[in-house]
Order: sequence, then structure tokens, then C-alpha cells
Amino acid sequence: MAGIGFEIRKILQKDSFLSVIHAYGMAGLISSGPWILSIIGVMIIGIASTGVVSPETRIIQFLVSVTYLMACSLILTGLLQLMFTRFIADRLFEKKQRSILPNMLGAVMLTTGVSFTLGVLGCAIAFWDQSLSYMALMVANFVVLCDMWIVVIFLSSMKAYNRILLLFFIGYSITVFCSLGLRPFGINGLLTGVLFGHGFLLFSFIYSIIREYPGDRLVGFDFLKPGLFFPSLILIGFFFNLGVWIDKFIFWYTPITSQPVIGLLRASLIYDLPIFLAYLSIIPGMAVFLVRMEADFAEQYELYYEAVRRGDTLDHIRYRKDQMVYATRQGIYEIFKVQGITVLLLLLWGKDLLAWVGISPLYARLFYVDVVGVSVQVLLLSILNVCFYLDGRKIALFLTATFLLLNAGLTWLSIQLGAAFFGYGFTLAVSITSLL
Repeated sequence: MAGIGFEIRKILQKDSFLSVIHAYGMAGLISSGPWILSIIGVMIIGIASTGVVSPETRIIQFLVSVTYLMACSLILTGLLQLMFTRFIADRLFEKKQRSILPNMLGAVMLTTGVSFTLGVLGCAIAFWDQSLSYMALMVANFVVLCDMWIVVIFLSSMKAYNRILLLFFIGYSITVFCSLGLRPFGINGLLTGVLFGHGFLLFSFIYSIIREYPGDRLVGFDFLKPGLFFPSLILIGFFFNLGVWIDKFIFWYTPITSQPVIGLLRASLIYDLPIFLAYLSIIPGMAVFLVRMEADFAEQYELYYEAVRRGDTLDHIRYRKDQMVYATRQGIYEIFKVQGITVLLLLLWGKDLLAWVGISPLYARLFYVDVVGVSVQVLLLSILNVCFYLDGRKIALFLTATFLLLNAGLTWLSIQLGAAFFGYGFTLAVSITSLL
């Protein structure tokens, strides 16, 4: 579903320096804009609530609650995201657009039922000592986030990127203003503001999809029919999302590296801040990833398979294959180069950056290690992307399972070795997986 590729190609066809800046800027906004807006929004809420929400430990509890909501919703919907993406992509290829909307509504219904059930059970176990209103807000936010991750799948096939970015901006503005307005109600008020913002985004996206894809019936569950879905994609999505978060969970639930926050939720002050800042460094790499993989590689991929389908000459098919391989290598090289420059700049100015945001320079070493790790993760994403295009599901399954096991094992080992080795587990895991 390389809808973005078509837009980027149109911009690059102007063949000017400004068009290149425009293409990379657009790619950076689309790949990282919503994510950056969400982080900035939650940070503004936390900072602006200081001195208003009492006691101030409630602010930390709010930030940790949102972090767990994000993590758990991504891991759960990872079971469906890739499988459903492939189903939608196949229906688009078959020109069966009218079956898309009913199956989207069916997927949302399924996600709502499963996330609500697991959310109620999880809250009953984790927050038995908290208020009923807090548990209800956690369940509601969890359900809305899970549904949103499913609906976001369709946005990559739609070309209204300016509207999508505008909706994200409005949605997180609603989150900030509602949360700030409800600050006197403590953590429940802040969570209600988040619920309003994400609820707006969810229903706005559903409305956009209904406009784009009129349906032939109300609800469909064709995506669950044998032959129309791929079980390996269920495992790949789950392994990758769990692999991204497993090192955080290990640090959160190891007593010597964490502290309790609310209910059974814990946080790791020593690990969370550096890796949070490190993830902001992948914006340049993600922009290159979208331009090179979703524009250059996707174009060569389409030309290659079009040559195969229409029965072109063997020499021309081989030529198209060579062009596809070249586009892949160039894309990986560009990501390596741009993200490598980003890493070098952060190694030079890392301590100044930490001082600017008010974080002790003692975090610098762990920050440097995490910057390398998240940068290599962009490379891993590009490799997995090529596997998905070429239907290399066995390779992708092997790589994501390897990443999950290595990240869990090496992170645990790094904690046993002591503070000097923190962060190396994640970085080594993603580096070994990318090399494989």
C-alpha cells in the first residue's frame, strides 16, 4: 500500500533542489509528524500540570499510564495489523474496493471486543486498589487506541496526507486543551482529555475512510476466511511490536532498575529518559526510508512485476530485477549514510542536548548507546519492508522472532552485568538482526 510513494514521485519529477527538500520534508512529516505531535502533546500536559495537579506524583502516574496504554495497544493490535494490511492490499489489487469498508468495520468490531475484554481483565488485576473511574478511563483509552491503530492502516493507501496531518494536529490539540481544562480533576481529568483527543482522531479517520471507500454491505469478516489471510503475518506483527517494547518491560519489572508508580505499573527512570530522547533522532532516517523505499524501490518493484505479468522478454525482466536490487541497495545505503550522520552529530552534541532539556550528563553514555540502537532499527524496518513487498514472510518471521529473543535475552544479561552495560542489549539485538 505505497500510496505515499505516488505523491513523493510526483514531487521528485520536478527535478529541482526545492522539490527534493519538499519530498524529504513531506516524508519526514508523514512518517514522524503524528508520533512527534503525540509525544509533544503528552509532554505539554505533564509540564503544564505541575503545580495544578496535586499531589504531583499524579503527573508521573499519568505519563506512565499513557506509556503503558501505547505499548499494550500496539502489541495487541500487532496481531492484526500486518495481516489486515495485506488483506486490504490484495483487495485493492483485485479492484474490489467495495469490500474494504465492511471489513474495516468488522476489524474494528473484533478489535473493540477483544481489547475491551482484555482491558477489563488487565485493570481488575493491575488496579484493584485504584478508583473505579480510573479503571474505566484506562479501559476506554485502551479500546480507542487499539481501534485507532487498525484504522490508521488505511491512511497509507489514501493520498490526502495534508488532511491526515491536519487531523492529527487538531486531535492532539484537543487532547492538550481538554486535559489542561480538566486538570483540577487530577489524573482522571488528564486521562479524559487524552480520551477526547484520540476519540476525535478515531472517528475522523473512520469518516475519511467511509468517504474514500463506499461499501457493498455494513460489516464483513472476510479477512478471517481461510485463504484470504496469512497466519505468519499475525506472528510477525506480534513479534516485532513485542520486540520493540520487551527491553522496556524488562527494565520496568526488574526491581533494581525501576520503581512502582501506580497499581502494578512501574517505570525505570534510568532507562526511560535516554531511550525516549534517542527515538526522536530517527526522524531523518524515517524520511529517507519513505522516499527511498516507498518511492524508488516501490516504483522498480511495480515495473518488475508488470514485466513478468505481461510476458516481457527475459532480458528485460532481468534488467528490471537488477534495477529493483539496485534501488534496494541504494535505499539502505542512503538510510545508513543519513542516520549515520545524525548519530555522529548527537555524539558530538549529546551532552549539550541533555543539559538543554534538563537531564543530567550522567545519562549521556546510555543515550549514545540508545541512539545507535534506534538508528539501526530504521535499517531493520527498511529490510523488513522489502521482505513484505517480495512476500518473504518466512524471512520476516525469522528476523522478528530473532529480534524479540535477542532483545529479551541480551537486555536481561546487560542488567546482570551492571549499569555500565545498560542499553547494549537492545542495540546489539537490533544490530545482529539487521546483519542477519
